[in-house]
Amino acid sequence: MENSFPNILRSLGSLSGETRGRLRASRWGLVALSLPVVAVVALPVAYLLLRAGGAGSTGIEYLLSERTLTIIAKSLAMAFSVAAASVAVGLPFAWMTTRTTLPLRRFWLVAGLLTMVIPSYLGAITFVEAFGPVGALRDLLAPLGVTRLPPVYGFFGTWVVMTLYTFPYVVLPVRAALSRIDPAQEEAARMLGLGRWRAFFRVTLPQLRPALAAGVLLSMLYTLSDFGVVMVLRYNAFTRAIFTSYNSTFDRERAALLALVLVALTAVLVWLDSRAVKSLPTYRHQGQSARKSSLIPLGRWTIPALFLFTMLVVVGVGIPVAVLSGWAFNPNITSTVPVELEHLAANSVAVSAITAIVVGLAALPLALMATRLTSRLSRMLVGISYIGNVLPGLVVGLALVHFAANYLPSIYQSIPLLVVGYAIRFLPYSVGATRSALAMISPRLDEAARTLGCTGWRATARITLPLARTGVFGGMALVALSAMKELPTTLMLSPIGFRNLATRAWTGYDSASYALVGAPGLLLLAVSALTLFVLLWQKE
Repeated sequence: MENSFPNILRSLGSLSGETRGRLRASRWGLVALSLPVVAVVALPVAYLLLRAGGAGSTGIEYLLSERTLTIIAKSLAMAFSVAAASVAVGLPFAWMTTRTTLPLRRFWLVAGLLTMVIPSYLGAITFVEAFGPVGALRDLLAPLGVTRLPPVYGFFGTWVVMTLYTFPYVVLPVRAALSRIDPAQEEAARMLGLGRWRAFFRVTLPQLRPALAAGVLLSMLYTLSDFGVVMVLRYNAFTRAIFTSYNSTFDRERAALLALVLVALTAVLVWLDSRAVKSLPTYRHQGQSARKSSLIPLGRWTIPALFLFTMLVVVGVGIPVAVLSGWAFNPNITSTVPVELEHLAANSVAVSAITAIVVGLAALPLALMATRLTSRLSRMLVGISYIGNVLPGLVVGLALVHFAANYLPSIYQSIPLLVVGYAIRFLPYSVGATRSALAMISPRLDEAARTLGCTGWRATARITLPLARTGVFGGMALVALSAMKELPTTLMLSPIGFRNLATRAWTGYDSASYALVGAPGLLLLAVSALTLFVLLWQKE
């Protein structure tokens, strides 16, 4: 038992000079691996600086104008409101599908998370089609004398739809954290006299704070960068204002200034998140194998829980599916353009899988730095890696087109450039999920392995990664699903003639050919659901 866990811990107290040298070398190795990733992520910001520099002194006046300040206030109000609602929905959702006897909990888990696979602009369109002033609900209520429903546009409609599409970003990291918390801690709290709820709030919830922080951050970044929902529901947030500047007034300098304000807000959010996570010493793994917790009976809360899950699934998934099915299978809605569903699905799955692998590998050194290093350099690199997610896909696409056309024409309009665009947009998903998983693992295990002769990379491969694999795969799943439904980046960077399910649905909607929207939208939902199903069952 030379390498038993107690012996490993005892060896920590006497780190040799050689071991300390290995630790330093590993730290600089993480920095070296992260630098190319961060440099690519920073390309859109460089593009924005070049564009914004052309605005001159009028740019300052524009930034301080009442219109710009109103856009900032509205964007922040929406981001905080959606984050709060996502936690209110996502935390009980994750807990009930992980720790309780909720009937059909695996079905509810997959069905509820399917909102992630529906493109936001399709979700907003179907929401208006169902609940708009003259939508399907109005038609159902017409025999009762209802001729027009209240408008769903503006803050309320945007808040509801955005919450439906962002609460899964809280659910996934929280579920990963719940699966790794030792149930013996809750059992000990119960034996000491705490009730079930008090044990949850005093023992379990504090250990979920890193995962909640990651989920809140992802939810806010998604809200700030989303384009489809604010356009369809007419909420004047950053992305809508940027799109208007680009396409209506052709003022790219002002659009770049607004995008730079988004980058500044991202930096503030990431800084606040890092400060919050830094103060949370929530390590659990001490080398023992994880014990699965027993399921908690819901009792009288079963009916309210089923009602909550039913409403989430019906509004978040059922309504879009019903509307898309109506467009896909209505014989009166046809198109002269062939849909080519098999070809579109193959393109969507292949590019999304490649992106998930690339981003998963790129996120690993950044996540390790976020949890193992405390230097200003490491914090700065991790912070920069979050920038791409808050940038609108339109801006990322324009920046990469600019640099590829001028400096790397060989990759212009190619699949590798498209993957790079996806990676810039969705790297924070993988970094956040991997970081929350690593935060649950004591760094002493890694250090102990090094004292026994393992190199830094071997210790990471043999100890850290196996323990963090749930969070790593969760992050890769988020990336794959997000890439599959991403629209602006695909339209800007895909090769000529390349089409996937998202672009086909968009071109169909843009040309009012709803036969091209319904079938690709339904297949996009089915393919993404299959991916989600496999990943979630693998974790189980």
